[in-house]
Amino acid sequence: MALAGRLAAAGERPPLPCPDPVNAAMIRNWTQALGDAGTWDDVAPPAMIQVWSMPGLVRRPDQRGAADEVLATLDAAGYTGIVATNCDQTYDRYVKVGEQLRTRMRFGGVTGPKRTAMGEGYFVTWYQSWYDGNDERVAEMLFRVLKFRPGPRPPAASASGTGGKYPLRPSIGKDTAFFWDGVNAGELRIQRCADCGALRHPPGPMCPECHSPNRDHVVASGRGEVHSYVVHHHPPVPGRTPPYAVAVVQLEEGVRIVGNVNGCPPDEVRIGMPVRLVFERMDDELVLPQWTPVDAPPPPPPAATAAEPVEAEPASGGLEIELTPTFIISTAIATRDFMPVHHDPAQARAQGSQDIFVNILTSIGLVQRYALETVRDATLESIEVRLGAPAYAGDTLTLTADRVDDRTLRVRGAVSIGDHLTATVRFRAVGGETTPHTARAGSAGIEEAG
Repeated sequence: MALAGRLAAAGERPPLPCPDPVNAAMIRNWTQALGDAGTWDDVAPPAMIQVWSMPGLVRRPDQRGAADEVLATLDAAGYTGIVATNCDQTYDRYVKVGEQLRTRMRFGGVTGPKRTAMGEGYFVTWYQSWYDGNDERVAEMLFRVLKFRPGPRPPAASASGTGGKYPLRPSIGKDTAFFWDGVNAGELRIQRCADCGALRHPPGPMCPECHSPNRDHVVASGRGEVHSYVVHHHPPVPGRTPPYAVAVVQLEEGVRIVGNVNGCPPDEVRIGMPVRLVFERMDDELVLPQWTPVDAPPPPPPAATAAEPVEAEPASGGLEIELTPTFIISTAIATRDFMPVHHDPAQARAQGSQDIFVNILTSIGLVQRYALETVRDATLESIEVRLGAPAYAGDTLTLTADRVDDRTLRVRGAVSIGDHLTATVRFRAVGGETTPHTARAGSAGIEEAG
């Protein structure tokens, strides 16, 4: 903390030249990796601003970051895990191909120790600005990371094709085999007394109404409402990343069943909330019945095995991106981020993660892409991103948006374990003014939908 105080008091560091001028080759690599189909002829995507000053795989001696000393001190104290949490960028103007930028940094501060879902850690903040050849500022950024002490190594990702097994397995016997057979067939089966017709769950050997041992089952509609719920924070549960909501769901058929509520943040779950059934694949063998709000996007399909990311438009008019390992690694490289947690599964797990995960430079780039596909003929003024649940390999990232006013868009990026990001995007110009970017046909635009 004393070191942090000294660095903060030192103020802004002398300017450093960015390693490369703004160039078409890096822009092309970035847009291809992120799937950005916009037209970027003579300007760079604004969300690339940090990419121009990233040191790359080999850092020169003069490329020390404002927070490097603090991060190294925390490493030495055992806080070796790192994950970005916030990135706020403001764009004074779009930078042009051929410009040689310079960057200035200053240290913000450290808060902690804090107890987080990742473990005990410290939040480290710094600021960075970029200037053109005339020493005029073109962009600025706040960047914050969590340095945490990794806990026990988590299991491998379940449905990512890595071969990991979900550690919690149901106990299947003669009374419950029909239920799990139904789950594997895509049905929610409820046990029924073959004599009096009473429904019961959990399954059992004898009817509690007439005591008959004869039984069959019905297939539930898959609709119900939340009867009660808890939000689980602690203790850790293998294969799950807290916080998450566990609910008792009252089915239309009258019985109640327990399951997780996916598809919305835990703090949005409410008693009486209508939910529908979804099936969550935990690994190659196990599928669990879970619940999601009735108006949530359809559940993602199993992870794609193709090399390229698979994209689709969900019913909400948003954008789905399959987070294949190739997508995560190629976007990290395109953003000049060579931290092992985005490339090496073993290193990622050693630092307290479930698998490799999307880096924040990619996350903010995807927010930019989706915002400009949603609000056409716009010029970006700023993007503020707050990260939540990691976006692991094998998952699906679903981006949706709400229009706040003429120049503000709120973007939500959800993965299976919760919200990966929430972002606020502000526009300087929407139609009728200088618009250096044109988005091609892509996601359904909110402006067309009113």
